[in-house]
This record gives sequence, structure tokens and C-alpha cells, in this order.
Amino acid sequence: MTFESESRQRARRRRASGALADFDGKRLSVARRLRRMQRTALAAQTSVTAAAITQYERGGRPTNTVAAELALALGVPIEFFRQGRPLTTVSTGEAHFRSLRATPAISRDQALAFAEIALAVIEVIEQYVDLPQVTDIIEPVDDEPSPTLIASIAADTRSRLRVEPGPVPHVTRLLEAHGIITLRLPPEIDPRVDAFSTEAGHRPLVLLSPLKDDRARSRFDAAHELGHLVMHQDVEPGSKIIETHAHQFAAEFLAPTPELEPDLPRKVDWDALLQAKTKWGISLAALVYRCHAIGLWGEHSYRRANQHLRSQGCPEPGPLGPPESPYLLGAAVDLLNQAGTTTDDLARASRFTIEQIDNIVAAGSETKPRLRLVVEPTP
Repeated sequence: MTFESESRQRARRRRASGALADFDGKRLSVARRLRRMQRTALAAQTSVTAAAITQYERGGRPTNTVAAELALALGVPIEFFRQGRPLTTVSTGEAHFRSLRATPAISRDQALAFAEIALAVIEVIEQYVDLPQVTDIIEPVDDEPSPTLIASIAADTRSRLRVEPGPVPHVTRLLEAHGIITLRLPPEIDPRVDAFSTEAGHRPLVLLSPLKDDRARSRFDAAHELGHLVMHQDVEPGSKIIETHAHQFAAEFLAPTPELEPDLPRKVDWDALLQAKTKWGISLAALVYRCHAIGLWGEHSYRRANQHLRSQGCPEPGPLGPPESPYLLGAAVDLLNQAGTTTDDLARASRFTIEQIDNIVAAGSETKPRLRLVVEPTP
């Protein structure tokens, strides 16, 4: 009599259960990366190897038994793995991360997986609602554009987006009005990811950090990512040089130098700087930098002002209120609900889970202040 090893017995039982029809390996990859799991970690929770999981993600088909194990380990229903709304793969080379080198690869993969699901959910919503068309804003630059050229491109972009002279009232809403989907990253995404943008899908996508509880920083981040979408179509992401270009673009887009300069003091004057901060919606740190860059302040005044800001700590003086919030996706789903199309309908049409769709919609919805009612006990 021969005895089968335990591993052979498990393999025979898996084969007997049959392969899962319509299995989509991209969905397995997305679910795994959203959980920040390496293939080896996932394999340890199932009866298959990491190499087998690699094959499934590349197009192989697991048995029903293995698919059920994978679904349980990843916290998704087994139906999620069946082919539904196609997913666009977003590679690291197609995303401009603000902090590429400081972010672990597994955390970048998690954020990119969220972006991939977001793009697919947006496509589902667009089957029912006409979202704003994408405005042509592309103006690529060479390897070493001058600050003058970047300022000119920022001015051209303001014109294309029909921004009136003066401060930009709401940067996030402006992007959404011109077809650029803007989302807040959910809190479960590694906070080291920071903001990033991509054009890998059918619409430009900007993702902002939820941890920057500051209006000035949220506006600058959105304008920074807009700079990437405008200038860096065919540029390898991640270099300090292109991040500097996007910083320069954001500064000029939010506050063009000819308009900003009359509001800046010729010496360190914090009252004047606070007035400029309130008017333009940009931080004191950014204003101090502009005073030096424009040539209004010398090196000594610039250093002294930065030392003062560091001594103040975070948040800096003169808060502008909560960060800007996206609005578009939440408004679109509200329209669908009024027309009788629910999140359940979207989930069935896309084979995403209700939780996944709700997470994407929440990331693209206005953040409402949370009020707390306190009832004093009767004396």
C-alpha cells in the first residue's frame, strides 16, 4: 500500500474541486496589494505557494477551493475574482509620487491598487452620469525648463482653466470642473505615500493625502499634481528636478508673481504676510520663500524668517480652515440615488463590493464637519 503525502492529498482535493470560471488575475493582484500583502504572506494563509499566486495573477486559474481560500485571506467575496469591470494597471512609472524614495514599495503598490479600483469605479459611474469633459491642459517641457518658462506655462494653464486674475477660489473643485478626478486617499493607505497623480486611465487622477489637515497645504498639493499633469507627460517620475518644476508651477499657478508681489512686504512683517496668506490661500512658508525668490528679501531676512517659523512649530500661525475636499463623485452618486440607481446596482454592474464602491465615493465626496451633541445632566 502506498501513502500519499499530505501536500499531494491537498493538491488532489483542489483539482477535484474544478477551476474557477472567468477568473481575473488582476483582481487578485488588486485585492492583495490593497491589503499590503506580499505573495509569500498570502501563500502562508492558503494551501498554495507564492509561485502559484504569481501564476494566478498573470492569467492562471485557481480551483474553486483555492479561490475560496484566497478570498477568505483577503477579505473579499469569491465573486470579486470573476471577470467584471476591466481594471487598468497603473505602474510606478505612470504615477508621480511626491515622496517616491521615502515610500516603501509595498505602500506604493497599495496606493496604486486603490487608484486602479478608483478608475474602474469612475468608469461604472460614467455609464449613468455624464461627468465633465477633460480640458486639454498638456504643455510638455524639456529636461531643464527655466523658471520663466514654468511661470508662463502656469499662466497659460490658468487661462485654459478660465481662472480669473487673483487667488484661485477652490483648486480641487477647479480640477474637477475640468474633468480631473480628485480623491483623498483613505486612512488605511500608508501615510508616507503623500499625494500623487497619474494619467494611466481614461481620465487624469489626483490623489491627495488625508493627513494634511490644512487648507493651504491641500491647495498646494493639488496645484503641484496639476503641474505634473500639464508638464510631465513623458517624463520618468521620481526625480527631485521634476518635483522642483511642479513646485514652481504650483507657486505661480496659485499666485502669479506680478499679482502677488504688491502684497508682499519688503522686510519681514508677519502681519502683512498673514494678510497675504488669507488672501491667496497659501502658507506662510511658501510666502517667505517667494519673498526671497522674487528678490524682495536678502539671505539674512530669509533665514531669520524660516527660523521664526520653525520655532512656531506646526500648524503654522493663521490657520485657513479645513483642507479643500473633492465633491464630484459624491454629487454624481447622489444624482444616481435620486434617479433610483443604488450602490448595490453599481456593485452588480461592476462586480466590485459595495464596500469598495463606498470607499471610492467617500474619497471623492465633500468632507462634512462632525458635530458632537453634549447633553448636560439635569441638576
